[in-house]
Amino acid sequence: MMKKREETSAKNGIFDSKWGFVLACVGSAVGLGNIWLFPYRLGQYGGAAFLIPYLFFILLFGYVGLSAEFGIGRMAQTGTIGAYETCWKNNRCKKAGKALGWIPLIGSLGIATGYAIIIGWVLRSLFGSATGELFNSLSSDYFAQATGDFGSIIWHFIILFLTLLILFTDSVARIEKVSKVMMPVFFILFTFLAVRVFFLPGSVEGYKFLFIPKWEALLHINTWVMAMGQAFFSLSITGSGMIVYGAYLKKEENIVEASLHTALFDTLAALLSALAIMPAVFSFGIEPTAGPSLMFLVIPDIFRQLAFGKLLACIFFFSVLLAGITSLINMFEAVIESLQYKHKIPRKAAAVISVLTSFMIGIFLENEVNVGSFMDFITILVVPFGAVFGAISIYFILGKNKIEDELNLGRKKKLPKQFFIVARYIYVPLTILIFILGIIYKGIG
Repeated sequence: MMKKREETSAKNGIFDSKWGFVLACVGSAVGLGNIWLFPYRLGQYGGAAFLIPYLFFILLFGYVGLSAEFGIGRMAQTGTIGAYETCWKNNRCKKAGKALGWIPLIGSLGIATGYAIIIGWVLRSLFGSATGELFNSLSSDYFAQATGDFGSIIWHFIILFLTLLILFTDSVARIEKVSKVMMPVFFILFTFLAVRVFFLPGSVEGYKFLFIPKWEALLHINTWVMAMGQAFFSLSITGSGMIVYGAYLKKEENIVEASLHTALFDTLAALLSALAIMPAVFSFGIEPTAGPSLMFLVIPDIFRQLAFGKLLACIFFFSVLLAGITSLINMFEAVIESLQYKHKIPRKAAAVISVLTSFMIGIFLENEVNVGSFMDFITILVVPFGAVFGAISIYFILGKNKIEDELNLGRKKKLPKQFFIVARYIYVPLTILIFILGIIYKGIG
């Protein structure tokens, strides 16, 4: 066993257990992309054949990408801003490096702002499912009511208020407790839906769409591009959010192992979403699609045709709500911790400032077109740049030896030399490629 170092002194506490940490990270990673994008891409880009490049990239990005962000967070014992100050403090361009470190943080706040609006739509759909209002009108009409200018303020506010309550006190202890409840419930509920969908007549066509391998798809560059983008963004490698969770991790925990566990459960969530959604889509002869139309138009139309459809719709939207809120917690935590670090303000004040800023920006984006354009800008330009900046800062600016020492803590054996060769000369160039391809394709994650 390698020698342990002193316990982390992160101002907001530490995770009590490795699994509490992993579940919190899974909660951050499991989001709308797993639910409304992965099932479609799996079937559209080769079925089971798509899983070959997807699993390869999940393993690669989890192994060296997540590990890097967790590692620099724990090493710096602080979040985004403090971590980049640690990376750049001995560099001659340290002023520029520290300034650029704000961009990943802006990305976290930007994603949180758009996400809160969309999760507000989810909450409204949950309410409509419970009351029956969703089933008393066309799904398109019900959805349109929430997606006009200032069309979802109350639901948007409730989501941010609930998130603020979780973040307001106890910090890491509260995040860990919430994650330990929310993520198992998410998996249980989606498993229930997947089992129910299995018995639908014609569901076999959905399984064929998802899992019959179309090997020729592996010869198409788009299959590899989309698999790479889906894997990268699914793991929430943003140069920000996962850094702050790393800051709350005990020194004796094995970071690389925890990263791989996070990648595993994120992949299981994506596959479970596919099994719960696509067989039902094909059972009712609906054209497979992706994005908001799948979640807010197609899914309600399926449930209204099923026995106990209202109950199933409530289960579905409640599950998505859990996934959305756990993701929001991570995004805001990154902003809150950095405000605490940089401006020396109390946690409660930082939480209120972060959430209120998001709400004041978000109320002008509630139109579906506006939030779509805003999220495209954040996810195509800001977040990928943050990921590139993070990868370069950790593996090149900070230097191999320092991050190596941190990642070797808690391990029985040191990481192999190949780990850092892969990290510096495969992973870092791939993050740059993802940034460029995202611009060319107008989004790949």
